[in-house]
Amino acid sequence: MKQWMQAKRLNLLAGALVLLIALGAELLYRGNQLAVLEYPWSDFWFRLSGQTHTARHLTLVEVDEDTLALHPDDPVAFWTPHFAQAISVLQAAGVRLIGLDFLFHSSPEAWLGRYGAHEASRNYNQPFRSAIAQGNIILGGAQPGREALLPASDYVLSLPNFDVTGHIGATDLIFDADGTLRRISALAPGARQAAADETQLISFPLLLALRATGQNPAAPPWRFGTRQIQPQDAPWPLAFCGPPDSMPRLSMKEVLAENALSNPKIQALRDRIVIIGARYASTNDSHLTPYGHGILNARQMPGPEIHAQAAEALLSGRFIEPLPASLRLLAFLLPLALMALLWIRLTMWRGLPLLAAAATLAALGGFGLHRLSISFPVAHLQLALVAQFTALYGLRFSFGEHERTRIRQVFASYLSAEVVDAIANSGRIPQLGGETMSVTVLFSDIRNFTTLSERLNPQEVVEILNTYFKRACAVLQEEGGCIDKFIGDAVMVEFGAPLPRPDDARRAVRAALRLRQTADEFRLWMEQRFSGRDLPAFHIGVGLHTGTAVVGNIGSPSKLQYTAIGDTVNLASRLEGVTKQMACTIVASRATIEAAGPGVRLGKCDTVTVKGRSEAVEVFEVLALEESNHA
Repeated sequence: MKQWMQAKRLNLLAGALVLLIALGAELLYRGNQLAVLEYPWSDFWFRLSGQTHTARHLTLVEVDEDTLALHPDDPVAFWTPHFAQAISVLQAAGVRLIGLDFLFHSSPEAWLGRYGAHEASRNYNQPFRSAIAQGNIILGGAQPGREALLPASDYVLSLPNFDVTGHIGATDLIFDADGTLRRISALAPGARQAAADETQLISFPLLLALRATGQNPAAPPWRFGTRQIQPQDAPWPLAFCGPPDSMPRLSMKEVLAENALSNPKIQALRDRIVIIGARYASTNDSHLTPYGHGILNARQMPGPEIHAQAAEALLSGRFIEPLPASLRLLAFLLPLALMALLWIRLTMWRGLPLLAAAATLAALGGFGLHRLSISFPVAHLQLALVAQFTALYGLRFSFGEHERTRIRQVFASYLSAEVVDAIANSGRIPQLGGETMSVTVLFSDIRNFTTLSERLNPQEVVEILNTYFKRACAVLQEEGGCIDKFIGDAVMVEFGAPLPRPDDARRAVRAALRLRQTADEFRLWMEQRFSGRDLPAFHIGVGLHTGTAVVGNIGSPSKLQYTAIGDTVNLASRLEGVTKQMACTIVASRATIEAAGPGVRLGKCDTVTVKGRSEAVEVFEVLALEESNHA
């Protein structure tokens, strides 16, 4: 009967676990906290799919190396007559709309006038300004911040009706945290910061699409396919046509050639939208996209092609839409429930292949939905499966263990073997709460750790922490300290709990001095290991305070941690920060100095008021400990 009740309880817990993990996965997805986990899968889907669509609306005209060779002595800033010629040819060929993916921040006429060529300065840009005035030209601008970066005033004044937002699109791109472009937006990044009466640039591809479809850029919402777009919409995933060079393109050299209109490639541009952009080595206008992460054939995509792909997707009404929330939650629940039914009956080693199979099927399903332009959080489902596998077999394991074994497993990960034995042999199940004890708390952290982290890669930062903490923890444990926790680059240690000794404060002072010596030795290791890296010298700060604290198992019945809390702990932490103020390594309160006994050699003395405490504290710099004077 007892076994049956235990099995029923396990089944109920498994069912509750399915619901909890499925809801947790859904909440994490909605909160976007783990979006970075989805990037590898979505990038892989794009690379695996290759080119999925043929561009029907956009063509690229590229200013490439061959084009530059036509006028090798002309800086690109002085190419406006050539752009005017190209625009004239394209318009004669019947191109519907032209986008210039260049930032014309300066005017050649201004330069010529500055250096005395007044006659040339009056006429140099006339053909280009005339082309702009015709109205079917979209110029490139930028708005990384609140203020828009517009073309030179000569060109802005040439716009029809001085309509800036209807003829200048923001060429700014939006990158994820890993530097990859996956999304586009309605407005430039800085446009959201601008006031309603200030210039708010529409993104370059959206403005092209609006003008091509006859929609008013000043009258949102705008509609493309089934999607209605508002200026304030969050960036959305770009539905790429395919990898770099998926868009039709030709060299501007062909447009500038004699009899260009007889060229079949030029004739084929009738009724199309053309983006004229740069594609030569010195532009640095190539960016990482989902297609740039593969091992084979990984290439960056030129900026003009990114704009072209985005405009093509809008004009074709192609969007990558998320799976509806109800179906997504069902897609979480079904596999989790099925796996739970199997895992509560199979051994862990038989359940492990099922976990791999379920994760694989989740990936295949995600790819299938991607081909339908539907996004599904594959990584969230896989993470949920791993979490459920771990939790279920953890539950099954815990149901079959004795209380002593359970206690050892819960506490062994963060307490010393001595403390674990004391708890396990006490014959009592740990409860919430604790006891008030007199302890000396030591806080120590690494100085300039942020600077170190910025100048080293993550592997090197972890190497430094692991190497230093290995040495530091050995010293602390030798002095009888209980290592409570690591907080980033800091460590918290108690002397006097769980096993009090009469000389706990003295042990803490001695441990602090030995930590300082360890840091000095570690500084030499750092200088050798990272020679020539211009790193700040390795230093630590140590704060000590003695007083009463509540010590015990703090947490919930399923997750306890043996720790100390209270004003003593808070003050010790603040005193560690006072070491910066006093320009020393070790700072101890008067309570610790008195409890440590005679022989403590002191340096600077100060009375400080720390954050969160109205009463001032008398503190001392600790220089040395003379053991011969201690009875």
